[in-house]
Amino acid sequence: MQHHVPRTKFLVLLYLFTFLPFYLFLVSCGPEKGRFRIEGQLQNVDQSEFYIYSPDAGSVNLDTIKVAQGRFVYETDLKKLATFILLYPNYSEQVIYGNSGITVELKGDASHLKEVEVHGSEENEQMTEWRLGISQLTPPQVKEQAISFIQEHPGSILSNYILQHYVLAGSPVDYKTGAELAALMLKEQPENGRLLRLEKQLSGLKATRQGNVIPDFKAVDIHGNTVTRQSLKGELNVISVWAKWSFESQSVQRKLHVLQRKYGSRLGLLSINLDGNTKDCRDFLDRDSIHWSNVCDGNMWDTPIVADLGFYSVPGNLFLDRQGRVLEVNVPTGKIEEKVKSILK
Repeated sequence: MQHHVPRTKFLVLLYLFTFLPFYLFLVSCGPEKGRFRIEGQLQNVDQSEFYIYSPDAGSVNLDTIKVAQGRFVYETDLKKLATFILLYPNYSEQVIYGNSGITVELKGDASHLKEVEVHGSEENEQMTEWRLGISQLTPPQVKEQAISFIQEHPGSILSNYILQHYVLAGSPVDYKTGAELAALMLKEQPENGRLLRLEKQLSGLKATRQGNVIPDFKAVDIHGNTVTRQSLKGELNVISVWAKWSFESQSVQRKLHVLQRKYGSRLGLLSINLDGNTKDCRDFLDRDSIHWSNVCDGNMWDTPIVADLGFYSVPGNLFLDRQGRVLEVNVPTGKIEEKVKSILK
């Protein structure tokens, strides 16, 4: 006995089998114009949360990415090429380049985050190749490679990240080389606001080299109090920068809180918040009972004191004596307690 499929049902089935696979293919190719997507697959991680922000896509708001069985997807509005920073729970970060209408893919092992590969665009392919190429080099060799890359590609968006994270990283900071490279890059990227700001910050950095007395400054903290260089009256004074989107910098603030309770007025503190609104700053300070002066004006990197003191990355810090003379620049997070103890012994 034969069974006949009604004509209407037959046409529906024909449409689904004919056009649906094509439609699914189009959807899987990538996001629509004006959107950017990241897809990730990492081994040795099940449930987790990553965080992501863009320092040059018009917003530094922190977004959360949920990870389930090692997989995650993130999608956002994006009209032009931009840098994104993916923050892992261990405070390490992954640079990703996004653009309108593209999908990039992360693959690797969560236990070897430095070897994670990012594919899906020319910029991500190039950065992955560069990162993997320096993975076995010593810090001085990495710096040499970074300088060479920037000199050869001053107009590349990769050079912006490489300058800050591989040339200007560490202590003492090579402000002279940094300034020369920034000037070279500005010839190719004259409208790059981040580079213009960095150039000003490098001028401040020159004034805050180890052994120098920091320049006079004047700012208003979140409680409306005026703070100046003369406000720092401790035997040791620490000026630090932090933001909601940098968990390591928040950890520094908590560490300083513990140290201040131990050393009291012998340790003077001033913090500068780089979030885009004062509410994020105030919420954190209230939650952690932090009462020393915090400059939180919502101007982010355009906060004048940031350029005056040469801060160019988060976290960052200056260790000063009672006269405002620079003792240390950018003490690593893991060595802050040790350094404070050695000075205030």
